[in-house]
Amino acid sequence: MGRGVFQTHMERTLIANLGPRVGEKVLIAGWMHNFRRLSKFGFLLLRDASGIAQIVVEKDQLDSLAAIQDESVLQVEGLVVAEKNAASGYEIHQPVITIISPVTEAVPFPINKAVFNVNLDTFLDNATFGLRHPDRKATFALSAALMAAFRSHLNENGFTEVTTPKIVASATESGANVFALDYFHRKAFLAQSPQFYKQIMVGVFERVFEVAPVFRAEPHSTARHLNEYVSLDVEFGFIRDHRDVMEVLGGLIRAMLKYLQTHNQRELEQLKVRMPLAPEKFPSIYFPDAQKVILERYGEDCSHEPDLSPQHERWLGEWALQEYQSDYLFVTGYPMAKRPFYTHPNPADPRYANGFDLLFRGIELVTGGQRLHRYEDYVQALQQRGLPLEPFEGYLETFRFGMPPHGGFAIGLERFLMQLLGVSNLRETTLFPRDMDRLTP
Repeated sequence: MGRGVFQTHMERTLIANLGPRVGEKVLIAGWMHNFRRLSKFGFLLLRDASGIAQIVVEKDQLDSLAAIQDESVLQVEGLVVAEKNAASGYEIHQPVITIISPVTEAVPFPINKAVFNVNLDTFLDNATFGLRHPDRKATFALSAALMAAFRSHLNENGFTEVTTPKIVASATESGANVFALDYFHRKAFLAQSPQFYKQIMVGVFERVFEVAPVFRAEPHSTARHLNEYVSLDVEFGFIRDHRDVMEVLGGLIRAMLKYLQTHNQRELEQLKVRMPLAPEKFPSIYFPDAQKVILERYGEDCSHEPDLSPQHERWLGEWALQEYQSDYLFVTGYPMAKRPFYTHPNPADPRYANGFDLLFRGIELVTGGQRLHRYEDYVQALQQRGLPLEPFEGYLETFRFGMPPHGGFAIGLERFLMQLLGVSNLRETTLFPRDMDRLTP
C-alpha cells in the first residue's frame, strides 16, 4: 500500500463506468465509504461522485487499512470483475491501494448507513461533511437539475437570461424587511428580488429570466422561511393580463418535472420521491371564493383577512387535490393592500389584484402577476402608498419611454424542492442555509 499524491500514469475511470471495463485493469479514486474486515479478506467500499464500488482487499493488505478512518481519500488500481452480489454489479480484484489523504479521527456522524438519522442542527453544524451522504448529494443533484430545467425550458421559448445587481439603492417591496448596507457612506440594500431590473429588461429583450439569490430581513425563524434563498425569476411583455403569466408558469412547472423524470430518475428513486399531480391546466380559484371554501368546508371565517395563513393554504391544497386531482392550485385576485405597489389592479374590481400565488401541496411556491406599465400609474400608486418618488426614479425612467403590458413571477427553488421531497424544513433543501441564527458554515 502506498501513500502520496494522486497518480496519473493511468487514466482515471469513474465508478459508474466500470461496466464496459470488465476484465481490464482500471484506476479509480474517491473516499473510503466503509471497510468491513473478515478473517481472510475484507470489503472496501469506495465512493466517488458517480457511485460506490466494492473492492476485495487481500489478507496481506488488511492490517495496513486498520488505522484508516472512513472518508480517507484513496486511489485504487485493480481488475474489474462482474459480481452480481455487489451493489453495482462489479468488484475490483487484486487492488493496489494508495492513500492520498488519510483521515485519522472519527467522523462527526456516520454517512455510510442506509438510513441517515441525524438531528438537523447537528447536520447543519457539520454540513461541510454531512453533505457527502448519498441522500444529501441526491437532494442537491435534484436542486441543480431544477435550475437546469428552468433554464432549458425558458431558453427554448425565447427568453434571455440576465444577471442583475444584488446591491440596490431602494427596497423593491418595502423598507421593513431589507438588509441595509453602508455603501461607501451611502445607504444601500441587499436586493429583495430582481423585480425592478427584470421589468426594465423587458424593454430590451421582451422575455427574460434570472437565477440568483435574494435577501429578506424577516425577523422570524420558521420551517418555510430563510433570509437568503435562490429565486427563479421570469418576466415577459405583451401579455393580455395575469392569465397569460399563469399559462407560462404552468407549462414551465410541468417541463421542470418532466426534466427530472428524464434526467434524474436515479435520484428520484433513491429519495423515494412521489412525483406531483400536475394536470395540463392547473386549477384556479379567486381569493374571495377561496375564503368561502375555507368557511364552508373547514368552518373558519377568514373573510376579514387580506391574506391566507399557512393553515388556509394547507386546506386549499387538500381541497384542490380532492376536487381536481392536482397538487397545484392558483389563487388569484389577492387584495391590492397585500400586493407590491407595481401590481396591476383588476380593472373590473380595483380592490383586487391581477396577480396570483401558486400553491404546491398546500404551501405558497410562486407569487406573480401583471405589472403596471404606464408611468403615470406608477406615480399614482406610489403616492397612494405614501412612498416618495426619488428612490425609484431610475426604475421609473423606463416607463417614461414606452413599456408594453407585462408580468412575471418568482419561484423559490428551495421551497420547490422541499415540497417535491416531502421534507418538513426548508433547511434540508438549502445548501448552507442563512437564517436569524446561522452564518456558518
